[in-house]
Formats: sequence, structure tokens, C-alpha cells
Amino acid sequence: MSKSKFVINKIAKIFEQGLVTYNDLSDEIINILRSKKEEIINKLEIPSKEEFEVLKKRVENLEKKQNLKKTKKNKSKR
Repeated sequence: MSKSKFVINKIAKIFEQGLVTYNDLSDEIINILRSKKEEIINKLEIPSKEEFEVLKKRVENLEKKQNLKKTKKNKSKR
């Protein structure tokens, strides 16, 4: 009985070490993928959400100004 417990304990330790190694490996792979994602985003010069919102508001304001100028021109031609 003691030999079977010894064998079972050894198998349990090996299994536990395998799980720990698997978790470490999966964490490392996730970190590598995140860094590659960031690297690609930086190469493409994709703006952040905040920068995009600011640029969007600027474009909207410019469009409004342009529309106002067009309406003023059309009124003055009449």
C-alpha cells in the first residue's frame, strides 16, 4: 500500500508540475502576442480612441463651417 501511495504521489507531483509549466507557457505566449499586437499598431500609426474622437470633432466643426460658407454664398447669389 505504501508503494502505491508513493507512486501516486510522484504521479501527482509530475502532473502538478506539468500544469504549472503549461500555465507559465500560456502566459508567456499571451504576452508575446500582446507585444506583437502593439508593435503592429505602432507601425500602422493607428490613433488611440481619444485621438480619434478629437479628430472626429475637428472634422465635424470644419464641415459645419464649410456648410455655413456655402449657404452664405448661395444666399448672396440670389
